[in-house]
Amino acid sequence: MSNLPQINRLIVQRLRPLFQRRFVSTSKKNNETVTADVCKTNVKTKSQEQNWMSYGFEYKSKEDDRRAMHSIMFASISLCLVVGGYIWAYAPNYSLRDWSVREAYLEIRRREASGAPLVDPNLIPPEKIVLPTDEELDDTEIII
Repeated sequence: MSNLPQINRLIVQRLRPLFQRRFVSTSKKNNETVTADVCKTNVKTKSQEQNWMSYGFEYKSKEDDRRAMHSIMFASISLCLVVGGYIWAYAPNYSLRDWSVREAYLEIRRREASGAPLVDPNLIPPEKIVLPTDEELDDTEIII
């Protein structure tokens, strides 16, 4: 039963040339016949050409317009959205925000385990800090 559609297609392909011709005879002689092709599949009527609406890529050729529309839709959807989304999702983190937060948590855990303060008050040694003298500050208001 599965070969039935294939067999039907084969029969139609073999018999189609016979049904596309009409025999016309104007004489009483049976051996002289004239054939004429009746069925034309690629003939476009004027109403079909007038009802065509362009996608906006090509205004003179329907085939070129559809080809351009399909190629642009393929490029914009599959290439831009799918490939662009894949690159955006799996791109490396150049700002290193995740790494810095993870390192901060590890440093806090290390300081808590050793009993050291979380923020060292002597991060910069006091000997390296140079402050202005009172004469240099003069009457400058200092807000703390």
